[in-house]
Amino acid sequence: MEINGGCLCGNIKYVADVDPDTATICHCEDCQVNSGSAFGYVIGVRNNNFNLEKGKLSFFIKTAESGSKRELGFCGICGTRIYARPVMNETGFFGLRLGTVSQRNQFTPKRQIWKRSALNWTSVLETNLDLDKQ
Repeated sequence: MEINGGCLCGNIKYVADVDPDTATICHCEDCQVNSGSAFGYVIGVRNNNFNLEKGKLSFFIKTAESGSKRELGFCGICGTRIYARPVMNETGFFGLRLGTVSQRNQFTPKRQIWKRSALNWTSVLETNLDLDKQ
């Protein structure tokens, strides 16, 4: 499925081809820290089919617990993380942050990973919980 998206300040714009069946909630500690939240929410880009249409990404190379290195792409102005992918053409998951995708409402998580790092309260979230009505 072709999607588009960008960063918070509008400096970054992109198009990508994603696989809806890869929508994933990641509970790893890196995603918690990097998202500033309880988890990350990503979707897989097919065959590295990601095209930056506007702006210039900044990068950080993160070494995971496993020892594999991931290239994290950010907006250099507002700091929005756009993706994480293997470095130097290594094989692995190219995860696009779903919060940056314009069509994000069309995707439902298909799996959760790194659940051993999940914050204990995430298991009690209900889909009908509406805190805005308090």
